[in-house]
Amino acid sequence: MKQADVATTPVPSPCNSVCRMSATTGWCEGCWRTLDEIVAWGRLDDAAKRAIWLQLGARRSGATETAR
Repeated sequence: MKQADVATTPVPSPCNSVCRMSATTGWCEGCWRTLDEIVAWGRLDDAAKRAIWLQLGARRSGATETAR
């Protein structure tokens, strides 16, 4: 996919219907977003949604490393 295509493609929600908030991290255990990010998702522009997506992998990796 070209960079221009990425910029115009709608950003999907990371929700995977595993909605359980971790008391330890404050992140959803399914999509790794904070409650504030989940609530705001529908109002965010695509740039903000992409910024959140970029954080999710690091959160998941960090949580996995902590659990070991």
